[in-house]
Amino acid sequence: MPSRETHDIASRLDRDPADNRAAANRERRDITSGEVMDEARLIRFVAAPDGTVAPDLARKLPGRGLWVEATRAALQAAIKKNAFARAAKAPLKPGVDLPDRVAVMLAERLLAGLGLARRGGGLVMGYTKTAQAIEQGKAAALIEASDGADDGRRKMMQVVRRAAKRPRVVGLFTCSELSLALGGENVIHTAFLAGRAAERWTQDVERLSGFRPLLPEGWREEP
Repeated sequence: MPSRETHDIASRLDRDPADNRAAANRERRDITSGEVMDEARLIRFVAAPDGTVAPDLARKLPGRGLWVEATRAALQAAIKKNAFARAAKAPLKPGVDLPDRVAVMLAERLLAGLGLARRGGGLVMGYTKTAQAIEQGKAAALIEASDGADDGRRKMMQVVRRAAKRPRVVGLFTCSELSLALGGENVIHTAFLAGRAAERWTQDVERLSGFRPLLPEGWREEP
């Protein structure tokens, strides 16, 4: 069942772009390494009422933020070193499944962002429209179904290689997942058009890349 945060993703992603840009420019300290870095590279957590730790991907939940670099290794280290409890000065007990929960929530957030972009006209689907967007330099990201036909993917990658402005290639989702999120049938090739929404979406792509590969095993991102 999707998390409560997932149901509220669309409204959060649709906030004033100025607010999102300001948030992206802030820096926070990673509670594990002590390194100060941009919020875009971190995941915010807050203490939950039951003494566990709740991911706050949208950075909107009340309470003191506990920031961890957006990688599985950093989050596992935070759990192992009891960094959440030390930073909060409270007996917090994050579950060992927290990295997996974060990965699932980020994937849900990305799918919701695709649906929002589709409704707002910031996304095109289908081989021809997607290829045209890439050729014209309008695509910030190419989203290929992870279970699409090899031949179609190879042709699309040829389009990417020829493009003067190459989009980021993402192969995280199956055809069924993309079709459900976008309200289409047999969605294989999709382009997220460049713009502020694409910038926010690719930030989440980068965060998820710290928890799982962006391309299926056996793919090679040739571009």
